[in-house]
Amino acid sequence: MADDSTTEQQPTGEEQPAGGFKPITSQEDLNRIIGERVARTKAQFGDYDDLRAKAARLDEIEQANLSEAEKAASRIAALERELEATRSGALRARIQAKFGIADEDADLFLTATDEDTLTKQAERLAERRTKTANRDPFAGRTPTTAGDDPMREFARQLIKRD
Repeated sequence: MADDSTTEQQPTGEEQPAGGFKPITSQEDLNRIIGERVARTKAQFGDYDDLRAKAARLDEIEQANLSEAEKAASRIAALERELEATRSGALRARIQAKFGIADEDADLFLTATDEDTLTKQAERLAERRTKTANRDPFAGRTPTTAGDDPMREFARQLIKRD
């Protein structure tokens, strides 16, 4: 039988060499083995609480720095909006004065933010204002007298009013 040399030998109930499996026979052995295993695990992750505290502190610092950066960015954005509004208002006032536009009309009609468009709006508004100025519908006509118009004379005779 050549297969006998390659097969494993079955344990016969005798003590195995050190490092082999030894069956647990009592509760004390089980408690000791579990305690050793727990101690090894605790030793492996012994500094875990310290690392967790350090990571939390780092997160707080990064959050504080991020908050400061966000606050600064927000403040910068607000100041830029305020600067743009001031520039736009000054430009609008200058063009309004140049074309002689009233404040009420400027609020309604001068809506652009750049100089070229504001100038075009002001030019069109000033142009329309001069075109539609108050005009007298009878300007340039000579007044007619009552005796010159035969229809008027006829209507007076019908009504009999002088």
